[in-house]
Amino acid sequence: MNLNPRKVNLFLLFKLPSAFFCGVRLKHIDSTTAKVSVKHRWINQNPFKSMYFAVQAMAAELSTGALVMQSIQASGKNISMLVAENSSSFSKKAKGKITFVCEDGEAISKAIQQTIATKEGQEQWMNVIGTDEAGDEVSRFSFKWTVKVKS
Repeated sequence: MNLNPRKVNLFLLFKLPSAFFCGVRLKHIDSTTAKVSVKHRWINQNPFKSMYFAVQAMAAELSTGALVMQSIQASGKNISMLVAENSSSFSKKAKGKITFVCEDGEAISKAIQQTIATKEGQEQWMNVIGTDEAGDEVSRFSFKWTVKVKS
């Protein structure tokens, strides 16, 4: 099964329904980049009438997680994946359509190849930038993914 936006978004419906109902959607994925968008709506807003930080985090994490899943699938190995740590910063109210982009697909692929070669767990930080429709940065996320070959 090749990962594509349609399959990942269907996965969200059944496995991560809160993300699905908040409007988080994978829009693009290739070997290096994943783009996820979410539109500010009533269901995902905070009391200040902008997008709730947790909704932004779900979208940002999906952009990294989709790249991890894709790399694991390409390896053909049984590999576990887990977010071990994360950090975030917010620079502007998130209103309208927010797009989260991660361009660390090559880095996570290298970490997966390393865990296959050494049979030891590997850690890889993946970075995401969220921008609004005007192209202004609204948030920045980093996720430390751990990957390890299952025995």
